[in-house]
Amino acid sequence: MIPLAAALAAVGVAAGAAVAFGIAAARARHRHRRVLAERGWLLERERQAAAAAAVDAERARIARDLHDIVSHHVSVMVVQTGAAREVLGAAGESVAPEVAEALAAVEGAGRDALTELRHLLGLLAPAADGQEATETPDEYAPQPSLSQLSQLVDRIAFAGLPVDVRVSGEPHPLPTGIDVTAYRIIQEALTNVLKHGEADRAEVEVRYAHRYLRVEVLNPGPSVLSGLPAAGQPADGAGRGLRGLRQRIAVYGGDLDARRRLGGGYRVRARIPLDPA
Repeated sequence: MIPLAAALAAVGVAAGAAVAFGIAAARARHRHRRVLAERGWLLERERQAAAAAAVDAERARIARDLHDIVSHHVSVMVVQTGAAREVLGAAGESVAPEVAEALAAVEGAGRDALTELRHLLGLLAPAADGQEATETPDEYAPQPSLSQLSQLVDRIAFAGLPVDVRVSGEPHPLPTGIDVTAYRIIQEALTNVLKHGEADRAEVEVRYAHRYLRVEVLNPGPSVLSGLPAAGQPADGAGRGLRGLRQRIAVYGGDLDARRRLGGGYRVRARIPLDPA
């Protein structure tokens, strides 16, 4: 028979082992719960970060659309109204004072609208440097495309800036995103020439190639665009409109070059790769 002392010792060892195993198991469960809690916290942080990034991206998209569409049309209205007021003012007493005052009110309202638009853009998509953005449709309306280039040119010409358009290569259907982007480049560049330039005309070139589309807008006269680099140096793209265009073009692997010309004036050139048919 096993001595009583040996039996008690064996029971003690077994009990101690059971207690030790229980303590180890409890610690393991505690560590497991802690790891799960930390992992859940990290997943929640990632979810929140993804949601915030989605909100920021949507705000930036809305800001670009507001800039591209609203700012363009309001700028043209302000320029046309100011020109009409000056022409009528030169007529002297033959123009009723109420007419001149009404035109001045319309022009002032348009400039106020542009100011409010800048504030709104700053709320939706603040500039990277924290500064307020500088001046630069109906969401169910069809997106513009190069097929509407003639209408855009007509509006710009009616506002006082004749535009020469040259199309080279064989025009062919473009992917919708690239078509819209090319139109936006021309729209933005012509609007800037109309608002800031001193040129008496502008030139637009659209070149269709098999593997790429090239768009160029040239202001051949002197330019008074503020904040631009010296002649021959690329623009830094700090403006909201130019930055938005670069973002749009980068989606398709293209590039945009905007700079003053050595001979005077300003040039915007974009090259967008195309998938060969």
